[in-house]
Amino acid sequence: MKKVTINDIARAANVAKSTVSKVMNDAPTVSPDTKRRVRAIMKQMNYTPSTIATQLARQSSSTIGMLVDLSRRADFLNHFFYTIIGGIESVAGPLHYELTISNIQSSGPDNFMNRLVRGRKVDGLIMEKSILTREQVDELLQLEFPFVSIGRIADTEGVSSVDIDNALGSGMLTDHLVEQGCRKLAFLGGEPADSIFESRSRGFHRSLKAHGLEGTVSCCEGSAAEGYRLTKELLASGYAPDGIITISNYVAFGVLQALQEANFRVPGDICVATFDDYPLAPYTTPPLTCLHLDTFELGIHAASMLMERIDGSVTGVETRLLLPTLIPRASTQRQPLKE
Repeated sequence: MKKVTINDIARAANVAKSTVSKVMNDAPTVSPDTKRRVRAIMKQMNYTPSTIATQLARQSSSTIGMLVDLSRRADFLNHFFYTIIGGIESVAGPLHYELTISNIQSSGPDNFMNRLVRGRKVDGLIMEKSILTREQVDELLQLEFPFVSIGRIADTEGVSSVDIDNALGSGMLTDHLVEQGCRKLAFLGGEPADSIFESRSRGFHRSLKAHGLEGTVSCCEGSAAEGYRLTKELLASGYAPDGIITISNYVAFGVLQALQEANFRVPGDICVATFDDYPLAPYTTPPLTCLHLDTFELGIHAASMLMERIDGSVTGVETRLLLPTLIPRASTQRQPLKE
C-alpha cells in the first residue's frame, strides 16, 4: 500500500502543504475550523507524520547543502562547478541562508543522511544528477526532504530538476550549419551512456530530419586527441563532412588540428561548431562558433526552486530547462548573419 504523504493530506483538505505542517504543530495562525478539518482527514487517511518533516517545520537551520563527490577530482577543475556555486549563493545569501559543501562519500554513522538530513544541519539539498543512488533518492522522497537535482535523474519520478536544454541547443547548432550551406554533417564526442550526449545527439538527428538530411555520430572521450583521431578517421572513410559539431571545446581543438594538417579550410571547406564558450572557443584559429551555456543561471534556478520547496510555496514536481544562446564566429561564417 502506498504511504500517505503530507501532499496527499494537503490535496484532500484543499490547503497548502505548509498549512498541514502548521496544523501538526498547532500553530495559532491556523483557524480552529481548518485544524479540525485537516486533523479529521489525517485520521481518516491513517496519516503518520514524518518525524523529519515535523522537525523541519519547527526549526530551520538557515543553511542549504550542496552535495559533491570528492572522488571525482575532475569536477573541481571544471569552471562550471564554481559558476553554479556562484549562482546558488546569489540566491541563498540575500535570503540569509548559508551554503555548505558536503562530501557524499562519507559513510557509516557520519553519512550525509544522518549528518545533514536527520541531524537537521541543512534545510534542503542541491546535487548533480549522478551524485545520489536510487536508494538515497527514494529515502529523501519518503522523508519529504526538500532537494533539487541539477540534471534529470534517469528513471526516477518525483524529483524536481533544472538543466540546460541540450537537445534544443544541438538543434540550434545544426540549424546554423545548414543555414551556412552545410549538407553533410557529423557530430563528434561523448560517451554513449551519458544523458548529455544522448540529448545532444537526439537534437542533432531531429534537426537533420527536419531539413531532410542525414548525418553521422561518433562517440569518444572529450579530449583534443580523440577529436583529432575521429576527424582523421572521418576524412579517410570517404565520408567527408562539410560541417562538424563537437561536444566540447577540447574535441573541437583536435578537429581543427586534423583539418589544418589535411589542408581543409575552415569554414570554406568544413564548418566547425561546438558546445560552450569555455575555455578555448574565442581563442582558436579561427574562433569557434559555440553555444553559451549559462551555468551561473543554472545555479540561480536550482537555489530558487529549493527555496520554494523549503518555504512551502511550491510543493509539486518541477522540471526547468534553460535555453542556450548561439554565438556565431568565424569557424562557420559563410553567410551574412540574419537580422
